[in-house]
Amino acid sequence: MNKKKGLLLVGLVGLAGLFFALDLGRCFGLEQAQAAQADFARLYAARPALVVGGFFAIYVAVTALSLPGAAIMTLVAGAIFGLWVGLVVVSFASSLGALLAMLFARYVLRDAVKARFGARLADIDRGIEREGAFYLFTLRLVPLFPFFVVNLLMGLTAIKARTYYVVSQLGMLAGTAVFVNAGTQLAQISSLQGVLSPGIVGSFVLLGMFPLLAKKLVDAVKARRVYAAWAHKRPRRFDRNMVVIGAGAAGLVTSYIAAAVKAQVTLVENHKMGGDCLNYGCVPSKALIKTATLARQMRHSADYGIARAEYSLDFAQVMERIAHVVREIEPHDSPERYRGLGVDVQIGTAKIVDPWHVQITAADGQVQVLSTRSIVIATGARPFVPPLPGLDDVGYLTSDTLWGLREQPRRLVVLGGGPIGCELAQSFARLGSQVTQVEMAPRIMIREDEDVSAYARQALEADGVQVLTGHKALRCEKVGEGKFIVVEADGQEKRIAFDVLLCAVGRVARLSGFGLEELGIPAQRTVATDEYLRTPFPNILAAGDVAGPYQFTHVAAHQAWYAAVNGLFGDFKKFKADYRVIPWATFIDPEVARVGLNEQDAKAQGVAYEVTRYGMADLDRAIADSAAHGWVKVLTVPGKDKILGATIVGAHAGDLLAEYVLAMKHGLGLNKILGTIHTYPTMAEANKYAAGEWKRAHQPLQLLRWVERFHAWRRG
Repeated sequence: MNKKKGLLLVGLVGLAGLFFALDLGRCFGLEQAQAAQADFARLYAARPALVVGGFFAIYVAVTALSLPGAAIMTLVAGAIFGLWVGLVVVSFASSLGALLAMLFARYVLRDAVKARFGARLADIDRGIEREGAFYLFTLRLVPLFPFFVVNLLMGLTAIKARTYYVVSQLGMLAGTAVFVNAGTQLAQISSLQGVLSPGIVGSFVLLGMFPLLAKKLVDAVKARRVYAAWAHKRPRRFDRNMVVIGAGAAGLVTSYIAAAVKAQVTLVENHKMGGDCLNYGCVPSKALIKTATLARQMRHSADYGIARAEYSLDFAQVMERIAHVVREIEPHDSPERYRGLGVDVQIGTAKIVDPWHVQITAADGQVQVLSTRSIVIATGARPFVPPLPGLDDVGYLTSDTLWGLREQPRRLVVLGGGPIGCELAQSFARLGSQVTQVEMAPRIMIREDEDVSAYARQALEADGVQVLTGHKALRCEKVGEGKFIVVEADGQEKRIAFDVLLCAVGRVARLSGFGLEELGIPAQRTVATDEYLRTPFPNILAAGDVAGPYQFTHVAAHQAWYAAVNGLFGDFKKFKADYRVIPWATFIDPEVARVGLNEQDAKAQGVAYEVTRYGMADLDRAIADSAAHGWVKVLTVPGKDKILGATIVGAHAGDLLAEYVLAMKHGLGLNKILGTIHTYPTMAEANKYAAGEWKRAHQPLQLLRWVERFHAWRRG
């Protein structure tokens, strides 16, 4: 808070303090108002403009400073000016005072609140932008909510001043009219409770409920309008409660939850159960990483006291092991298992023909159409293949087609510096391929902090990967039997020879072929959904990679709960998808894992933070495992132990992160982690030691000086 704001706050607090110190509140008592009613009336008759102007100014000041007395002044307005003049004067004065109070709060407090709670405030601002006027109007209608609290809290948001004034004036009009009208009979009022009788308060509550009911009605009308062109297709009875399209993580979990609550659910998959994660992504890549790590450890066996370890790599056998791992896990996601759980599993191609019917075409050409109350789109994503000239001529692999390799590429070019590209580049280099990684951005793993990106690059280069950042792929060329990719950096072109080109530049949602276009459901990068994962047709939802905003298996499974519950019970109760605590990891060596904000995110969002860092080089277990590299970096609210985010670089970082995910999810700070017993010697102690570093940086130095004197006194 700057000096000007501080002085203004001190001035406002001083005025309020003076008000109470001088007991000026007695001037706004009911008895005083009744006693002075006749004098006010005579003065108004003699000097109407002066009285109206003075009353208006005082009313604005009282409400702007959030002082008690507005209710009595409203009664006095009715007694002096009568119903209509009093209503006009009080309506404008109260609205102007409320606006000033809101602007004071915004000017003095918003920046400080934003600095500490930037991410949360940004979410609130987005909600205010969408429906702030509606909710403010509801609050203004119900006098149970103290208006000065509304002014203060709304000042912390980004609601527009004009909107705030207009909505306040309209929303407070009914309550103002009641008080002004009561004021016309001021002499007969014995207490303010008599004005706000239980009946009147109940009426206001019902009035405040009206906008909410109206919103429900409007939503119903909008839904009816969306369905209008298809209304004749709606069946009287339904074959299923839910049809789920796609048997990846999102589809599997959605159908499992639906079956668990005894809904009739059909799951449709046109290729392989388990989706990309089981068949092409998480599972096979981690199996590859394990073998590559073992090969690296054997080459560096001297680090573990073994002078020489010999091995012979059979690449085909490595890839067969990966296929075996996939087959071992396949039963977890098999049609037989899910049928046993109560899910009707159909292998075939699904197409939404209208909001309540899904056509399923089996491999043998048989077609069936199921009617269903709700539909969940969980079709996942596929690798993005850049439109490089000559790419088809030289041929390429993606993370989907890579696993069919049985001959090790001697020269491998990996296009892309994200998590997938980095994991595969390092693994193939460790297995003995000559790997060149091309990334257009200035650094690999661009979503991580710069120190993390630099460390990851160092690790990849230590394993033999040639990392070319700031290089843009221009085209591919084939000269005789030779294959080349041409890249450009700093205006200079460079030709890189390769045997295999792996495209790992990202993934795009599967959006076509199952009826979105025919229904008119918006789908650009992902299927357009609201915060409840609903498309413009409320009974059609989307979850997983096809819905975004994250492309993680665990997020897809997380979204599946919302898709299942909102799809089955959304007519009665809906739940907004919660993305506040999302962890992720990149399984290079050393691993990189993160949850919440990192430094570059915090700076971009304007969130104030402190950094606590603990180096793995000091951790006993890491030293014993010859893995004493990396760090734990925790971002906290300045001066507090509340965790804003954590980044871990090192062995088993993905596992170590779970403690921070739990802490952030349940609002536990670093003091709680510090006070928790961690098994010795384990890598998990790094989290406790990081908390200890924070504690040391926030020691109560003055208290410790007094304690030192106390101990000196005790020694004599």
